[in-house]
Amino acid sequence: MIRGIGLDLCEIARMEKLRMMTRFIERYFSEKEQQYIREKGRNAGQTMAGIFAAKEALGKAIGKGLDFELAEAEVWHDADGCPYYHFQGELKKRMNGIVPHLSISHDGGVAGAVCLLEYAEPGCAAADGEKGS
Repeated sequence: MIRGIGLDLCEIARMEKLRMMTRFIERYFSEKEQQYIREKGRNAGQTMAGIFAAKEALGKAIGKGLDFELAEAEVWHDADGCPYYHFQGELKKRMNGIVPHLSISHDGGVAGAVCLLEYAEPGCAAADGEKGS
């Protein structure tokens, strides 16, 4: 059963400017995300915009906006580069029993993300925000 859906767009040029602002980076991105962004080199702004849009889309899917610490909603990538959420702290407790799905795209100077939340089936391994099989 669907719990919520969220969509967000983020201008890549905006993130390019904010990329040099340490305070912004440390507030909204976890250490692991910061490392992933740095590894992207000249595509760092694009990557940063996609991750930021994913966090905003999650807030919309939850239905209460950004009433959580953004660094608690990490965006990780599997071996194929597919993004998924990894929750920490209070957000992990809140999202217990909910399976998140995430898609990120970039084009024309904009990054977009869609988040779909569904209630987990009993015994589902992905119910805590981890990548399912």
